[in-house]
Amino acid sequence: MNGLTMSPWLRWYPVWLRNVRVWRKLLGPALLGNIGEPLLYLLALGYGLGSFLGDLEGLPYVVFLASGMVCASAMNTASFEGMYSAYTRMAVQDTWIGMLTAPLSIRDVLIAEVIWCGTKSFISVVAILIIAGLLGLVADVRALLVLPIALLLGVCFGSMALVVTAVARNYDFFLYYFTLLITPMLLLSGVFFPISGMPEAVQVGAKLLPLYHAIAMMRPLMIGGVPQDVLLHLSVLIAYTLIAFPLATRLISKRILT
Repeated sequence: MNGLTMSPWLRWYPVWLRNVRVWRKLLGPALLGNIGEPLLYLLALGYGLGSFLGDLEGLPYVVFLASGMVCASAMNTASFEGMYSAYTRMAVQDTWIGMLTAPLSIRDVLIAEVIWCGTKSFISVVAILIIAGLLGLVADVRALLVLPIALLLGVCFGSMALVVTAVARNYDFFLYYFTLLITPMLLLSGVFFPISGMPEAVQVGAKLLPLYHAIAMMRPLMIGGVPQDVLLHLSVLIAYTLIAFPLATRLISKRILT
């Protein structure tokens, strides 16, 4: 497609396609990184720790954990892509600067970046769903409905990650984000255990975080149930995206163009 004749609504597509082509060259290591860690957690904790815990909320622990790891993988994949990879393209390789010599705006580039974050989350979740299905941890075909949620979750966390990228001066800066937000979210949103056993204040805080709302939709679908309050959960993910993406666009535009 030629950027001169392309619809303004699709100018992000060549940038997204460029990221896909680069990713295909590194397909093996990329998939290993996205799938290996969640799979290790699932096997080591699900079957190891699960043998001591028994059932949790009426589910074998490995089944409970599988749905949590799907969400955690989508979050981590999008966060890494929106920070480390995006920072490399922005500040190390000057890829975005080169793109702006074409008929593209920084907004077009960043739309492509967040959609790419969502795409990578989608791919990661597909792989983990296949593994979970082979292990008998998925109830039925309703589990496929987690895929569009994974895409939205990736876009959400990709947008949030780009805000951090906009103000980062080196790769070490990302440790603040992972330590202060991603890790607490991973531990407090219901990935490894129900939040119902935590203090009331912690439960309230967890319900303000996007990962909790993704899990609240994905877990029932993976165990053959129907999620409740879907509009509320979707609204939270969309709200985070609509706040983070314009902020990232403004900050990155200021950084690159001034």
